[in-house]
Amino acid sequence: MYKKNILLIVLLMFSTSKVSFSQCAMCKAVVENGDVSMAEGVNNGITYLMVFPYLLIGVLFYAIYRYKKKAKN
Repeated sequence: MYKKNILLIVLLMFSTSKVSFSQCAMCKAVVENGDVSMAEGVNNGITYLMVFPYLLIGVLFYAIYRYKKKAKN
Protein backbone atom coordinates (compact mmCIF):
# COMPACT_ATOMS: atom_id res chain seq x y z
CA MET A 1 0.00 0.00 0.00
CA TYR A 2 2.80 2.41 0.94
CA LYS A 3 4.72 1.67 -2.26
CA LYS A 4 1.63 2.30 -4.36
CA ASN A 5 1.18 5.74 -2.77
CA ILE A 6 4.81 6.64 -3.46
CA LEU A 7 4.50 5.46 -7.05
CA LEU A 8 1.32 7.50 -7.51
CA ILE A 9 2.98 10.65 -6.17
CA VAL A 10 5.99 10.21 -8.45
CA LEU A 11 3.78 9.64 -11.49
CA LEU A 12 1.72 12.73 -10.69
CA MET A 13 4.88 14.82 -10.34
CA PHE A 14 6.18 13.75 -13.74
CA SER A 15 2.83 14.00 -15.51
CA THR A 16 2.20 17.58 -14.39
CA SER A 17 5.72 18.91 -14.98
CA LYS A 18 5.19 19.50 -18.71
CA VAL A 19 1.92 21.37 -18.13
CA SER A 20 3.21 23.60 -15.36
CA PHE A 21 5.74 25.74 -17.24
CA SER A 22 5.49 29.27 -15.90
CA GLN A 23 7.57 32.33 -15.17
CA CYS A 24 7.72 34.97 -12.49
CA ALA A 25 6.33 38.40 -13.38
CA MET A 26 9.72 39.85 -14.37
CA CYS A 27 10.66 36.83 -16.49
CA LYS A 28 7.28 36.95 -18.21
CA ALA A 29 7.75 40.65 -19.08
CA VAL A 30 11.17 39.92 -20.61
CA VAL A 31 9.88 36.93 -22.56
CA GLU A 32 6.88 38.80 -23.96
CA ASN A 33 9.22 41.25 -25.65
CA GLY A 34 11.52 38.51 -26.99
CA ASP A 35 11.27 35.70 -29.46
CA VAL A 36 10.11 32.10 -29.07
CA SER A 37 13.56 30.58 -28.65
CA MET A 38 14.32 32.95 -25.76
CA ALA A 39 11.03 31.97 -24.09
CA GLU A 40 11.90 28.29 -24.41
CA GLY A 41 15.34 28.99 -22.95
CA VAL A 42 13.82 30.73 -19.93
CA ASN A 43 11.38 27.86 -19.37
CA ASN A 44 14.19 25.30 -19.63
CA GLY A 45 16.28 27.29 -17.18
CA ILE A 46 13.45 27.41 -14.66
CA THR A 47 12.92 23.67 -15.02
CA TYR A 48 16.65 23.04 -14.58
CA LEU A 49 16.72 25.09 -11.38
CA MET A 50 13.66 23.27 -10.00
CA VAL A 51 15.19 19.80 -10.39
CA PHE A 52 17.74 20.16 -7.59
CA PRO A 53 15.34 20.85 -4.70
CA TYR A 54 13.31 17.80 -5.71
CA LEU A 55 16.45 15.67 -5.87
CA LEU A 56 17.51 16.83 -2.40
CA ILE A 57 14.08 16.04 -0.97
CA GLY A 58 14.16 12.63 -2.66
CA VAL A 59 17.56 11.84 -1.16
CA LEU A 60 16.32 12.96 2.26
CA PHE A 61 13.25 10.71 2.08
CA TYR A 62 15.37 7.80 0.87
CA ALA A 63 17.75 8.26 3.81
CA ILE A 64 14.83 8.34 6.24
CA TYR A 65 13.36 5.23 4.62
CA ARG A 66 16.64 3.33 4.94
CA TYR A 67 17.07 4.47 8.55
CA LYS A 68 13.58 3.30 9.51
CA LYS A 69 14.01 0.02 7.64
CA LYS A 70 17.31 -0.61 9.41
CA ALA A 71 15.75 0.25 12.79
CA LYS A 72 13.04 -2.40 12.31
CA ASN A 73 15.59 -5.19 11.83
